[in-house]
Amino acid sequence: MPVEPEAPVALRPVDLARAAGISTQQVRNHLDAGVLPPAGRSPTGYRVLTERHRDALLTYRALGRGYGWEAARTVMRAAHEGREASALAAVDEAHAAAHAQRLALAATAEALEAVAGHPPDTVPRSGLLVGELAARLGVRPSALRVWEAAGLLAPARTTDRYRLYSATDVRDARLVAMLRQARYPLPSIKPIMDRFRESGGTEALRRAVVDREAELARRTRVMLAAAGALDRYLDRYPAEPV
Repeated sequence: MPVEPEAPVALRPVDLARAAGISTQQVRNHLDAGVLPPAGRSPTGYRVLTERHRDALLTYRALGRGYGWEAARTVMRAAHEGREASALAAVDEAHAAAHAQRLALAATAEALEAVAGHPPDTVPRSGLLVGELAARLGVRPSALRVWEAAGLLAPARTTDRYRLYSATDVRDARLVAMLRQARYPLPSIKPIMDRFRESGGTEALRRAVVDREAELARRTRVMLAAAGALDRYLDRYPAEPV
């Protein structure tokens, strides 16, 4: 006699919330946003949730930790809309971006050594104005003002209050520009620059690169765990084109 398939285990929003360590309102928000698969309604109007919704939520949380929450939403929505190829493409894009960051970091490490280990740029005795330095670095003048506000640069001022950048200021600005290209946030650059100025050498910059490499390695491991969670979810719940 054939065995009847077991009915899906009914779960409440609070069950999913506890499993993921979030609030029940967040569970409802994820349902409305398409992060979780559509939920049916009971005769009394309550959402009918199953193990698939719990698995989807845990997969989404893993993806968010690895790829960021925006990418995680993109992946899960695509999966639930029957667009598995689009979901996997979003994962590929995140890995490609991480690889690009590694390449940029390697190039930055070489550039930092070159800039920090050589004499400062040739600068007129009077110094460079903000527009002149911006053109030399290939950045907007507003970027230099932001860096100054963050305590990364400290140019002198003329009697008319125009900024004047010395050779040392130009060197520091080059280092900041390279760290920004490697996606260092401004708060992380300040202690690096402070240590560089105190030591007068490149050791602080080498340590920054090593720390960034370690951070990328940790993130890659989290991304791999997230990819594994997605693979298991797609294997258990194959996408159905809509």
